[in-house]
Amino acid sequence: MITLRPLTPDDWPLWREVRLAALADAPRAFGSRLADWQGENDREERWRERLVLPGARTLVAEWEGAPVGVAGGVPIPGAEDVAEPVSMWVAGPARGRGVGDRLITAVEQWAREEHGAVALRLAVAPDNPHAAALYRRRGFRRTDLPGNTLPDGRVEHIMEKPLTSLD
Repeated sequence: MITLRPLTPDDWPLWREVRLAALADAPRAFGSRLADWQGENDREERWRERLVLPGARTLVAEWEGAPVGVAGGVPIPGAEDVAEPVSMWVAGPARGRGVGDRLITAVEQWAREEHGAVALRLAVAPDNPHAAALYRRRGFRRTDLPGNTLPDGRVEHIMEKPLTSLD
């Protein structure tokens, strides 16, 4: 059974475990690099700060008591009615079991009910077809908005989904 759990600042060790696993497993899927969160950057206060971003929510998916996925939602500065799913990742053994769908559904619900968002907008790495397929299946469509340039020079694709009360 898959369960989702919102993280609080006191859950920083779990957030650290899952985030480092995600960055190690899928280094080309994120704007951050594993090295950005290790060494002198691997400090308790930094992990806690990420879990108290104003208006944000971070969720961990657990399966059989073990963390197998993570996703967050953050407000987009300057776009009051749009939120951004971030840090989405599902561990290899849990892929294809509905974990990604459950995480996206939870972020959609948070965005609509707690943030008042009318749309979700996210960035996906151009060579991450599995993530893009999940987002398309969930109603996201590619936009013409420019994406960020990743550390290795690739440019992210921006996708957006309107939210309705029936999603």
